[in-house]
Amino acid sequence: MDFAVSPARRLVAEALGTALLIAVVIGSGLRAERLAAGNAALALLANSLASGAGLAALLLTFGGISGGHLNPAVTLSAWLQGMLPAREALRYGLVQCGGAVAGVIAVHLMFGEPPLSGSNHARTGAPMWWSEFLATFGLIAVAMGTARARPALLPFAVAGYIAAGYWFTASTSFANPALTLACALTGSFSGIRAIDVPGFVLAQCGGALTATLVFHWLLRTVPGGSRAAARSDGACPGGAAPTSAD
Repeated sequence: MDFAVSPARRLVAEALGTALLIAVVIGSGLRAERLAAGNAALALLANSLASGAGLAALLLTFGGISGGHLNPAVTLSAWLQGMLPAREALRYGLVQCGGAVAGVIAVHLMFGEPPLSGSNHARTGAPMWWSEFLATFGLIAVAMGTARARPALLPFAVAGYIAAGYWFTASTSFANPALTLACALTGSFSGIRAIDVPGFVLAQCGGALTATLVFHWLLRTVPGGSRAAARSDGACPGGAAPTSAD
């Protein structure tokens, strides 16, 4: 993130980037659902590939402006690492959620759907919560580890992990409270019931907190870190940028 960029511009970048991320995820889900003719595996494959590609592009676009968080769980990790003051982290979270709602509306208007619609897709219970904990833990782990070892590859590593998460988790890896909120406002197959949102968000925040603490410790033990590895200007995933405290 470039701290020479004004706070207002960083907030606009986070709002716009999150809206576009939601448009990619939900829009590709709607398109895949309509074209797959009931083949859920094919629809999920198309959705995961489009989401991973879109996320990589957005991280490359917004990473140098705001850090490319696009995800309140990532912002939580950045705050825990001392990269953002609490007030700015709160503002990031608020504009990310606002951007998420705007993204849903934009996508629904493209596909001739009502601007907002509730989901009836049940996603609850311990296996789902554990899935979201692990998905978000892995997201932060990949972000922090790649930022230390290969910062230029961070957008691609994060995007690849998220695309894989669609398949290896029972929850299809939301790993993002703003995305979870957005999916409660769409009736597509990527949706989630509003009543199930708090459980997902708590699991995601728990995963982000745990990964930040674990990888803060792990990466401090890496000998011979270079100056490039300690810089705090890398784009982060839907992710967190590296810091010298990593």
